[in-house]
Amino acid sequence: MQKDLATIPKKDVERILSRIKALEVDPRPPCSEKLTGLERYRLRQGRYRILYSIQDKQLTVWIVAVGHRKDIYR
Repeated sequence: MQKDLATIPKKDVERILSRIKALEVDPRPPCSEKLTGLERYRLRQGRYRILYSIQDKQLTVWIVAVGHRKDIYR
């Protein structure tokens, strides 16, 4: 994930990290969407997307990728 964040402007990184931190309290916020055919979710933060998975048994959220909306789904 650090490699993904290195290419993103600093002000956007701060907002993205804030959204990730909020997942600790609510891993399925109303603004998240489950991706079709995958056990992953998507959060929008401006032009960037945060892809993550949730393991309910272990109460764990794994950040899969962070990137620009045009590149993240490839």
